[in-house]
Amino acid sequence: MGFGDGRHSTWKEGEFLSPSLPPRWPCSAVGVRCLGEEHDPGMDLVALLKSHFLCHLIFCYVFIVSGLIINTIQLCTLLLWPVNKQLFRKINCRLSYCVSSQLVMLLEWWSGTECVIYTDPRAYPKYGKENAIVVLNHKFEIDFLCGWSLAERFGVLGGSKVLAKKELAYVPIIGWMWYFTEMVFCTRKWEQDRKTVSESLLHLRDYPEKYFFLIHCEGTRFTEKKHQISMQVAQAKGLPSLKHHLLPRTKGFAVTVRSLRNVVSAVYDCTLNFRNNENPTLLGVLNGKKYHADLYVRRIPLEEVPEEEDKCAAWLHKLYQEKDAFQEEYSRTGTFPETPVVPPRRPWTLVNWLFWASMLLYPFFRFVVNMVSSGSSLTLASFVLVFFVASMGVRWMIGVTEIDKGSAYGNMDSKQKHSD
Repeated sequence: MGFGDGRHSTWKEGEFLSPSLPPRWPCSAVGVRCLGEEHDPGMDLVALLKSHFLCHLIFCYVFIVSGLIINTIQLCTLLLWPVNKQLFRKINCRLSYCVSSQLVMLLEWWSGTECVIYTDPRAYPKYGKENAIVVLNHKFEIDFLCGWSLAERFGVLGGSKVLAKKELAYVPIIGWMWYFTEMVFCTRKWEQDRKTVSESLLHLRDYPEKYFFLIHCEGTRFTEKKHQISMQVAQAKGLPSLKHHLLPRTKGFAVTVRSLRNVVSAVYDCTLNFRNNENPTLLGVLNGKKYHADLYVRRIPLEEVPEEEDKCAAWLHKLYQEKDAFQEEYSRTGTFPETPVVPPRRPWTLVNWLFWASMLLYPFFRFVVNMVSSGSSLTLASFVLVFFVASMGVRWMIGVTEIDKGSAYGNMDSKQKHSD
């Protein structure tokens, strides 16, 4: 995620910005182009190139082939586990980075998405130098990617963890990569998860690399339908209503805090929003569309989070009430509290992608040229079929991330069992 802001061309990455600077972009009445922005025909050509399917096919080819190569290498590293577990972990952190950084590269370098972090300048020097639980709102299709970008900006992407659905462990490339990096998986059935999640978290107590543990406490992405059902649950429990969030699920957060206490130093309460009511999508990022995000990060020492489950649950509900107030203020003023800062963009995501592209694209193009030059009708038909299947595969992978295809929330069973 490109952390910068075209509103202030003199800003330098890594510098704190004056809070007195105007928070909102001066946009035209139709909201299409900022005032004073000149139309550049060259930019139209670049935008057309970025949205072309051949570019998407190249990205997907490099990602899939490099990912399968990395998964194979990870499988071979299992031989190290009984001999030197910490070396196994360090190697897999680097291998994991080779995969996840390709997606971050799309956001930061291809899309050029910009983000400003609002945070306490006294807390900022600690980011990336300590383990942390990152609590992020779950409203946008690319919020997980913004969380990865945050980890990348502070140098902890390779070792960072998420609380993910167990089904994802069986997905090639990303899911297999997560398995080898000891990601924490859950079934969303608490009686089954209580023991397995706790055991997985306890394994991370001696992890040799710094990490962010990203958790979406809402459990699923925000939609109006899910929000309506969630607020019915809140009303039944006597909890205050939330306008911009779903009711947080507290048990997973409580067991995370309990299992990682004295290993994790703080909770980073992260609230993400996009300017001018932008609705970012992964397809938009792949098409090179530039988004403009603001991220409010509060560092809360873990000592301030209660250890008892009931008190921890109450603490989390209060946190989400505060997050809701921050979102409401943002919708009114276009800015978050605290001081804006632009963390420096690291080049390694781009370097990693260029490395894999240089290794994999030459044999790919040579293969394509040989197929076309062969003149065989069967060969050409096979190539067209492969191209069509690849096209459908790309669209399917993107479709998985769409909000309206997210996990179910609020069916009759879940409403009855939503005891947290």
